[in-house]
Amino acid sequence: MAKKWNLNYIGDAAAANKQPQLHFLLQLNQQALELLKLDEPKLGGVKVDFVEGATAHRRKFGGGRGQDIAKAIGLKHGFTPHVLDATAGLGRDAFVLAGLGCQVTLMERMPIVAALLDDGIERAKLNSEVSEIANRMTLVHASSIENMDLAQQVDVVYLDPMYPHREKSAAVKKEMRVFQSLVGEDLDADALLEPALALAKYRVVVKRPSYAPPLNNIKPSTSIKMKKNRFDVYVKRAIPKV
Repeated sequence: MAKKWNLNYIGDAAAANKQPQLHFLLQLNQQALELLKLDEPKLGGVKVDFVEGATAHRRKFGGGRGQDIAKAIGLKHGFTPHVLDATAGLGRDAFVLAGLGCQVTLMERMPIVAALLDDGIERAKLNSEVSEIANRMTLVHASSIENMDLAQQVDVVYLDPMYPHREKSAAVKKEMRVFQSLVGEDLDADALLEPALALAKYRVVVKRPSYAPPLNNIKPSTSIKMKKNRFDVYVKRAIPKV
């Protein structure tokens, strides 16, 4: 695994105590890969889990095709698009879209995040409840700014770049705290919109916090507003009528 993702292999978790320069640790725990923030051990490990927890609850009770994300990507009877999630992260939205029947290509540039995501998808493929969904997900480890066109025949490009949180750090979810300290903000996120618009056949959808300006300050065709976030939709052409 270390070889595959070009990461340093130190042996076991105990070896980290002898390497004070380390801030993060990837470890296998009961066959699942998880990320630990070494200076905040109480946070516990962050892993990609498409089988249980919040993801399972959303799959069962999230509202199906009535969800805002489904409306934003234009999902409707007779139109189930191929979606490129160009900022895949922990893959939660990608899994929702795959659960609604979409083929989803996930692009993630950070090797540590890609490793977590790859591990989560492969474990999900072994679970009878979600294997069909996981098999609709394809991971590409690359920077979408330079390599977005590695994805072929994309109907919709979905973007959810990291944005600085307003809440105090204690209020931010565990995953976000670990991620923000590991990944930082996506300072180059504005550069995603142009290649996304060039690639998408029908539309680009950008998830933004409600207080954030539109990506690259380009006004969307329409927005779907939620309590804390919104989906900015950039329409290139109408979704075909069936």
